[in-house]
Amino acid sequence: MSTPEPTGPADTPVPVCYRHPGRETYIRCTRCERPICPDCMISASVGFQCPECVAEGRAEVRPVVTRLGARAVARPYVTFTLIALNVAVYALTLAAPTDPSTGLDTATADYSLWPFGVALYDQYYRLLTAMFLHGSLTHIAFNMLALWIIGPQLELLLGHVRYGVLYLVAGLGGSVASFWFSPPNIVGVGASGAIFGLMGAAVVVARKLDLDLRPFLWIIVLNVVIGFVLPSIDWRAHLGGLVTGAVLGGLFAYAPARIRVPVQVAGVALVLALLVVATLQRDAAITAQFAGILGGVTGP
Repeated sequence: MSTPEPTGPADTPVPVCYRHPGRETYIRCTRCERPICPDCMISASVGFQCPECVAEGRAEVRPVVTRLGARAVARPYVTFTLIALNVAVYALTLAAPTDPSTGLDTATADYSLWPFGVALYDQYYRLLTAMFLHGSLTHIAFNMLALWIIGPQLELLLGHVRYGVLYLVAGLGGSVASFWFSPPNIVGVGASGAIFGLMGAAVVVARKLDLDLRPFLWIIVLNVVIGFVLPSIDWRAHLGGLVTGAVLGGLFAYAPARIRVPVQVAGVALVLALLVVATLQRDAAITAQFAGILGGVTGP
């Protein structure tokens, strides 16, 4: 006599990975509870999550911002890049041949701030390229020291983009001031306009955030004193950069939080527009005064 086999519920099917249907697994995502195979398992604070849930979780994390609303950065890469670029350009000027008639290397002659070149030959690029040229080892060493001391802390507060804009626009402001108020036959080089722009912005930002400026005060005072004591220093570029930097610093520090980005973009655009207008006015004045006399001059 045979014994009948016991009956029971049907066997439960083995779950398979939702991304790889051919792989059996008993591990589930702790967030969505879908089955995941070893290739799809990503360690989480508790258990494992699937790739989709991990991606969604990262998207939901709000970026960390500074007290001025900029995206927080870990390293002052813009400062490092600017120092490297200035040093590289200085090395190129040392390697460039020298024109015996002017005593200038060809790189400085072609890219320095030469007002006649800007006005008579529309070489407006000189207003920007001059800020990456330096006349001596002492010149570049002092400017890069100031950039190394002031730049990193300011970049960490402003973020990469605002800091980069500050440096370039303040440097341009220094060049435009030099173009406006210097004799048109001189040649100007140096990052001092941009450096003074950082100083001006640092003072404004420190006042807004109630920060202690004393660790940087000595380098600021020293730069100001040297700018007015040494006759070879272009104090006009220093003053232009300082004012431009202070204006931009106020724009970055005091813009209303809810409309911070559009206000800052519009403010920077307005500053650039004013610098363009000032450049064109000085251009017209030099051209009207000297075009007939120096029409054949092609370089400093």
